[in-house]
Amino acid sequence: MSKPDPLKAIRNIEFKNFLTATFLFSMSTRMLGTLVAWWVYNLTKDPFSIGLIGLSEVIPAVGFALYAGHIIDNSEKKRLMLRCIFFMFIIVILFLILSLPSVNKHFTTFYLVGTIYFLIFCGGIVRAFYGPCTGSIVPRIFKKHDMANAVTWYRGSFFSASVLGHIIVGFLISFINYEGSMIVIVCLMFLCLFFAKNILPKPLKEIKNYTNVFQSVKEGLIFVYKTKAILGVLSLDLFAVLFGGAVALIPIFAADILKIGPIGFGWLNAAADFGAIIMIFYLIVFPIKHNQGLKMLFAVGIFGICMIVFALSKVFWISFIALLISGIADGVSIIIRGTVVQLYTPENMQGRVLSVNSIFINSSNELGQFESGLTAKLMGVISSVVFGGIMTLGIVVTTYIINPTVRKLNYD
Repeated sequence: MSKPDPLKAIRNIEFKNFLTATFLFSMSTRMLGTLVAWWVYNLTKDPFSIGLIGLSEVIPAVGFALYAGHIIDNSEKKRLMLRCIFFMFIIVILFLILSLPSVNKHFTTFYLVGTIYFLIFCGGIVRAFYGPCTGSIVPRIFKKHDMANAVTWYRGSFFSASVLGHIIVGFLISFINYEGSMIVIVCLMFLCLFFAKNILPKPLKEIKNYTNVFQSVKEGLIFVYKTKAILGVLSLDLFAVLFGGAVALIPIFAADILKIGPIGFGWLNAAADFGAIIMIFYLIVFPIKHNQGLKMLFAVGIFGICMIVFALSKVFWISFIALLISGIADGVSIIIRGTVVQLYTPENMQGRVLSVNSIFINSSNELGQFESGLTAKLMGVISSVVFGGIMTLGIVVTTYIINPTVRKLNYD
């Protein structure tokens, strides 16, 4: 029996162009999100204002998701991906204009922050289409027996971009301020458009003539509900990250608790993603072979413990390591979830199922950001993160007891 080739996916030229485009998109949007969180908190000094960033993005990202799935399954994927990148390019240009001192000096803090929220809302609409669209391209490049390797590279590319985005923008804010950072982000998004143009068209193999969009959306929802493996891993990730994610509050920890400034903030923000990269690239060489469900439950439990340690730490390196290990654990969960969704979903339903997946992801990340900001305001920053970590551990135990599908999940 031949050994698996960990580099097999990236030997594909088209996949290289696809990875480069998605890498640049992810890095630029991650830089934008990090910059905006630091910017808004320094404008308001209110934890709840950071929570509202997540709410501004999650409302359109979730609200448009099911409709986006219908559009994706009935559209040529490359053209739709290019449109998403182009609209995000326009949004980052508007952010650049807003960051110019000659422009924002005419805004009060209230209207400046409100305009930022509006642009984030517009970006959330784009994300509702972009994520599922790019995810549905992967199975059109590879066959199923190569899917785990392709998904691992795809997710690894995302987290590599995320780490670089977090770290780079911290330095950029320190040395060239907000407007200089935004110029870099605009340039990266332009490069993303260039590489995305080199992807081959992805014509539809099957077109269904639905009497209305609701029939299409209903079909996707029913499929996810009936496929217990997909529903189980999505639900576990949703509730664990919804309560356990402390990333939204990192600007507060960096500025007020650890007092490490924008460069330290960039490193701290990158820690979890750096841990995820370590695990994801480890899994490229040594993929998870058996008992994936139990391993995912264990990983989510480790994630919850790390959040508690992070909350209680007053030392930068302890906080960094806690987030790093949380990312390693999250990397296991991400690869298992992504592989399950791709393996269990037929090609003609990829867009709709990935859109449902995006609802779970956006709900856990952006709605989790809102939840973190709200609980931080009500309970205090440290108490809210400890509470979230405890809730994550409770979710793992509950899932193990009441959901045998996740506990017994085992794919080869």
